[in-house]
Amino acid sequence: MANTPYPQSYYAASANPVPPRPALQGEVETDVCIIGAGYTGLSSALFLLENGFKVSIVEAAKVGFGASGRNGGQIVNSYSRDIDVIERTVGPKQAQLLGQMAFEGGRIIRERVAKYNIQCDLKDGGVFAALTSKQMGHLESQKRLWERFGHNQLELMDQKRIREVVACDSYIGGMLDMSGGHIHPLNLALGEAAAVESLGGIIYEQTPAVRIERGANPVVHTPQGKVRAKFIIVAGNAYLGNLVPELAAKSMPCGTQVITTEPLGEELARTLLPQDYCVEDCNYLLDYYRLTSDKRLIFGGGVVYGARDPANIEAIIRPKMLKAFPQLKDVKIDYAWTGNFLLTLSRLPQVGRIGDNIYYSQGCSGHGVTYTHLAGKVLAEALRGQAERFDAFAGLPHYPFPGGQMLRVPFSAIGAWYYSLRDRLG
Repeated sequence: MANTPYPQSYYAASANPVPPRPALQGEVETDVCIIGAGYTGLSSALFLLENGFKVSIVEAAKVGFGASGRNGGQIVNSYSRDIDVIERTVGPKQAQLLGQMAFEGGRIIRERVAKYNIQCDLKDGGVFAALTSKQMGHLESQKRLWERFGHNQLELMDQKRIREVVACDSYIGGMLDMSGGHIHPLNLALGEAAAVESLGGIIYEQTPAVRIERGANPVVHTPQGKVRAKFIIVAGNAYLGNLVPELAAKSMPCGTQVITTEPLGEELARTLLPQDYCVEDCNYLLDYYRLTSDKRLIFGGGVVYGARDPANIEAIIRPKMLKAFPQLKDVKIDYAWTGNFLLTLSRLPQVGRIGDNIYYSQGCSGHGVTYTHLAGKVLAEALRGQAERFDAFAGLPHYPFPGGQMLRVPFSAIGAWYYSLRDRLG
């Protein structure tokens, strides 16, 4: 059977050592079979194991192979569409619940890191950087909105103040969220996987789910085995393929590109980001960046709809990096990679149940690091019969992409072109 290795990313090159995990051979029985060993699957597994469930995870490649091990590594609160949009969509009662949960994912990550002693370079502090006065106005209203839901670790920054935390001349201001922050995302996933195993959970790598046999006692079929379970959690996100056709129609994998410089040295690194916060700008197609523990700059941005891998990632992202930091013009790029996230038409996550025993969460739309950790908790609650928070997510509206799967890429690309034009025209 083909052995799928990690993509050649900085994260894979600097990952903590882990034992190899065998593929599933033969038949096993469990309470919950989770498809996918990324953050959603690992978070679900941890909450379930802590509550006495027997859990097996099947993973097509390796732990954190997908977006969980390739993302920008930023802990960003709330959802891809903020709470005010949710309120307009579903009304105040449901929005109240979702608003209360909007800051929980980051707390869960910090709890996991502390409880299971996960070595993932966790740092506090995330900056939203405004390029225009309109964006600054948006941050001011976002601060009021978040504070309404009890989120108070926020500071608005004027032009002078933002220069103290990021050496980029483009920004006119911003907002600092001290409950934001950054991590080595693959090491977080690997640490969570070790925690799952320490509680008796089993993870099978190189074990894709090829078919789900639905019914009262569902079975997940893999190339050389099967898992009989009481419940199934589908946590494949952008790497699920067509395993569950009704989910594939309502979502679209998108690629985002990331580069990592050579080590910059303490002095240069400190001039760029003196407090070691992570940064994202407020454009629709945003740029995001941060320093690693060995003082490299990780810089990401851009979206490729339909998730093809662009030929030259460095050619796409390096100019964005130099626009922010012209002082890096002679710096070498050591790593460049692409990773897929799952976009939904509403840009809100899709959570639900198929039949009585197949649960799913997908479509973080680029806001996955914190949301997936919350999703794991919400899914675990639902399996224990506490469905109020699950139902709040499940009640969000979902729309199929116009024109079905064939037209979803061009439609979304046109939409993105419109928004990037709007960003450029301010």
